[in-house]
Amino acid sequence: MRAMTADPVAAPVPALPARARDVLSSEWTKLRSLRSTYWTLLIASVTAIGGSTLSAVSAAHANSSPFDPVAGIFVGWLEYPVLAIGILGVLTFTAEYSSGQIRMTFAAVPQRLAVLAGKAGVLGAVTLIVGEVLAFVAFFLTQAILSGHGNAIALSQPGVLRAVLTGGLTLSLIALLGLGLGGLIRHTGGAVAALPAVLYLPLLVATLPAPWNDRIGRFTFLFAAYQEVTSRPAAHLFSPGISYVVLIAWPAAALAAAGFLLVRRDA
Repeated sequence: MRAMTADPVAAPVPALPARARDVLSSEWTKLRSLRSTYWTLLIASVTAIGGSTLSAVSAAHANSSPFDPVAGIFVGWLEYPVLAIGILGVLTFTAEYSSGQIRMTFAAVPQRLAVLAGKAGVLGAVTLIVGEVLAFVAFFLTQAILSGHGNAIALSQPGVLRAVLTGGLTLSLIALLGLGLGGLIRHTGGAVAALPAVLYLPLLVATLPAPWNDRIGRFTFLFAAYQEVTSRPAAHLFSPGISYVVLIAWPAAALAAAGFLLVRRDA
């Protein structure tokens, strides 16, 4: 008699929550295994706290200064902390392309958008936590310096808590913007060069004649960020609610473009 052979049983497909958990776990392992993660977060932390402290000390010793006790905290954040966090976002993607590990990642997770979502979720969570800790530390340290000069404010005053929370959120959004640029360009040097161009070049609209400088400038990331971290929102810019939309739109657009190209290009 002909031997009966059983059909191979297909392995069950894991449920969506299990697959999402595996992707997030993998991306978390990769992020914390990069030495650049710790260096960029350290640089961002030192420069953020240092910049806030210097701004507060300078304002405390100025007899006639229009210093905004909330927005002034984050003046020093516009360069080194922002770039360090953005570069971390870039490296989260480009490091895998540089090493060739991205091919193994896509072999393990063929759904490339799931990989992008996993990277964004892990990076966003880590940088949001770090950003919020830095924002609150900078706020309380700055107010301690200003308290002796009658220029300090309380966290409970209208708009202050929102401004401090947005300061931390801004760092996370810039990290996601860097991630999107890394996914778009796929080259560390190119994406790192593009990051300050995307953030700072739009500020050239401030040189336009009024009212076009404000009408166009309010769509830029940093104009919108300032509108959120100040206790005195400018009337000529978008309201804080709409400015939040502008803030989120920049990294969302970069990630959407990265996802679009990710599924259409070879690894």
